[in-house]
Amino acid sequence: MPASCDSVLEDIEDIVSAEDLKPQDRQFIRKNVFPKVRKRNSQKNDQTDNDPPSDSIIPGAQKIWVRTWGCSHNNSDGEYMAGQLAAYGYKITDNSAEADLWLLNSCTVKNPAEDHFRNSIKKAQQEKKKVVLAGCVPQAQPRQDYMKGLSIIGVQQIDRVVEVVEETIKGHSVRLLSQKKDNGKRLGGARLDLPKIRKNPLIEIISINTGCLNACTYCKTKHARGDLASYPIEELVNRAKQSFQEGVCEIWLTSEDTGAYGRDIGTDLPTLLWRLVEAIPEGAMLRLGMTNPPYILEHLEEMAKILNHPRVYAFLHIPVQSASDSVLMDMKREYCVADFKQVVDFLKAKVPGITIATDIICGFPGETDEDFQETVKLVEQYRFPSLFINQFYPRPGTPAAKMHQVPAAVKKQRTKDLSQLFHSYSPYDHKVGERQRVLVTEESFDSNYYVAHNPFYEQV
Repeated sequence: MPASCDSVLEDIEDIVSAEDLKPQDRQFIRKNVFPKVRKRNSQKNDQTDNDPPSDSIIPGAQKIWVRTWGCSHNNSDGEYMAGQLAAYGYKITDNSAEADLWLLNSCTVKNPAEDHFRNSIKKAQQEKKKVVLAGCVPQAQPRQDYMKGLSIIGVQQIDRVVEVVEETIKGHSVRLLSQKKDNGKRLGGARLDLPKIRKNPLIEIISINTGCLNACTYCKTKHARGDLASYPIEELVNRAKQSFQEGVCEIWLTSEDTGAYGRDIGTDLPTLLWRLVEAIPEGAMLRLGMTNPPYILEHLEEMAKILNHPRVYAFLHIPVQSASDSVLMDMKREYCVADFKQVVDFLKAKVPGITIATDIICGFPGETDEDFQETVKLVEQYRFPSLFINQFYPRPGTPAAKMHQVPAAVKKQRTKDLSQLFHSYSPYDHKVGERQRVLVTEESFDSNYYVAHNPFYEQV
C-alpha cells in the first residue's frame, strides 16, 4: 500500500522538533514497532527449521489470531494487544485455522455483536484452540456460563496481555479485570506508548479517555468502561508525535465520548485539540470522534475554529438517538432535541461544508408512532450524509431491558422506513465533477481503487 503522504514531507526535519526523540532513542523503540503483520512476516529470515513446534508450551512460539468487534476504541485496544504479543515473539496470523490461540476482543453494544463473540468462543473450543477473551462483554459480565474456565483480560489491563496468553498456553485460566488507579484515582487505562500492529499502517487510533459521564438506560458499555477517566494532554501529544514518526498520516481520536474529555483532570477537549494541531505535520489530518451534545455546547465557538483548521477534518459525529424529548428523557440522554439542533445549526453556519454524522435508535421502549415521526422529520430537515440507524436491542442488566418493549415487528418496520428515507436523498450529487484535495489512506476491497477522504471526511 503506498504511503500517500510521503510526497508531502520533503524532509524528516519537517516534523521533528527539539522535544522529539533523538535517533539513538528511536533505535530502541523500533524493534517494538510492527506497522503490518504481512510486512513483518515477509522480512523474517528463513529459520523455520529452527522454530519450536507450534504446539510447544514454550511461550512465544505459538501463532495467535486476533479478532475484534465494535468501535474504534476497541480496534485500538486490539492493535495494542497484537503489537505487544508480536514484540514478545508470538506470530500474529490472519488465518484463524492455523492459530494456536484465539484472542477474541468483544463489543457489548448490540445483541448480534455478542452473539458473534459467543459463537466464536464455541467454534474455538470445537477446534481445540486456546482462548483469551477481551473487550467489553467479559469486562461487564465475566460470570456468563459460556465464559467459564476461560482466560479474560480486562479493558484496562491490555498491557498485561502477554502474561495472560502465556498462562493460557500453559493450560491455566487467568482473569485480570481490575481498574487501574493512582492514589485512589481511576486512570484512563494502559499506557499509550505500547507497541502496536495497526490494521492500517497509515492510521493511528488514539483513545483520549475511557468511560463517560452519562448513564444512558440502554447502554451496556458503561458497565465495562466505567466512569470518565482521561489521559493527560502530554501523553496524548507524545503518542501523536510517535505515530507520525512511524509513518502515520491520519489520526483518529476516539473514546466513549470525546466531548467529555478532561472534565476529570481539570482541562477540556479544545485545549487538547489545539495542542495536537501543533503536532500534526503538513499533509496529515486529524479526525475527531463521537461527542454527545451536552459536552460540546459550551465549547461551540472554539470547536468551530478547530474544525476549520486545514489539518482537521470538518467532520463531527454527534448522536441524537431520537428527536422525541420524551424518548430522550427515558434514555437519560441529558439533552433535548433543541440542544442537538443548536449544536448542528451553529457548526453548519460557522464551518462551511461540515459533515455531521448522527446515530438513531428505532423502537426504544415506549416510543410511539408520533415519537418516531418526530425523528423522521429531523432526518428530512437535515438530510444527514452519514446516518447510523440501529434497531433497539434490550441489553441484559440495563434499565431499558426492564421497560415496556416495542413489538419486534414495529421496531423492524421503523428501522426499514428510516433506512429507505436515508437512501432516498443524494447528499453528494452537487459535488460530482468537483476537483478536490484528498488524503489517500487505503485500497478498496477489490484493490481496484484507492480510498480517500476530502477535507469534510467525505469518501472519494
